[in-house]
Amino acid sequence: MGAKLNITILAGGPSAEREVSLRSGAGVARALRSLGYRVNEVDPRDGTFTLPEGIDVVFLALHGTYGEDGTVQRQLEELGVPYTGCDAEASRIAFDKLLTKERCVQAGVPTAKHVVIASKDAPWPAGWQPPVVIKPVRQGSSVGLQFVDRESDWSSALEESLRHDTEVLVEERILGRETTVGILDDAALPIVEVRPRVGAYDYRNKYTAGCTEYFCPAEFDPTTTRRIQDAALRAFRSVGGRDYGRVDVMVRPEGEPVVLEVNTLPGMTETSLLPKAAAAVGIGYAELCERMIEMAWKRGRSAAKVTNGHVV
Repeated sequence: MGAKLNITILAGGPSAEREVSLRSGAGVARALRSLGYRVNEVDPRDGTFTLPEGIDVVFLALHGTYGEDGTVQRQLEELGVPYTGCDAEASRIAFDKLLTKERCVQAGVPTAKHVVIASKDAPWPAGWQPPVVIKPVRQGSSVGLQFVDRESDWSSALEESLRHDTEVLVEERILGRETTVGILDDAALPIVEVRPRVGAYDYRNKYTAGCTEYFCPAEFDPTTTRRIQDAALRAFRSVGGRDYGRVDVMVRPEGEPVVLEVNTLPGMTETSLLPKAAAAVGIGYAELCERMIEMAWKRGRSAAKVTNGHVV
């Protein structure tokens, strides 16, 4: 199949995660070319793009706003072009941390206590005790994430997080083991445990080589493993996810999973967490990329090819 398909990779884009997206796109391009696919790479830097004619599938290697919030998915749906990953509505819901929480609560998925704040002058939440986590409602990849261990740090942390969105989500900080669960074709992959060498798993520790240790499969007993994977899969389904994604889950000391968020376009560098999880069940990086293409192709194979792929 590889030699017959024409793939365009969208990577880069206008978000704060542009550089990571470019790395994801470059890795996917190498992998697909190694399998015989015809590959074009397009960077929608300003939120517009032109696709070459005769595209079979668009591989989305975008992260953050525009790429994960449903915008580019709507553009591609208007063109009638099959694309990898979740559809526009699931992307919109998952990118909004508050909407995701609401879906998880409705589905009975365990999630952290939370409150939404829209003003940098807001007081410390009544009845709460530190530590808490502050995160922009609509941002990805730990952008704007703040950890508050003392009430005296509240105002500065709130102001910093609100620089990245008009609303922030304040959550109880779950103390325990930090994990992430890859989802592939409606099944949970082995759990990855994330252990920063110093501090929390923030943007710096996530993207600086050597700052974080990863363990996959994570060492949990079989019952706890199933509970974590089940919570992740139910969270993914609750937002309407399809094909693949990644769900971040904290695990309390007694083994209770607490879902943090759903990622619909997780990192796809060769050292990213979803590829790590797939490798643990014998799915290599190139094969993973091909499976993502195949799922999109099967969905859209009856649609006509684009003849004028200009999006403005």
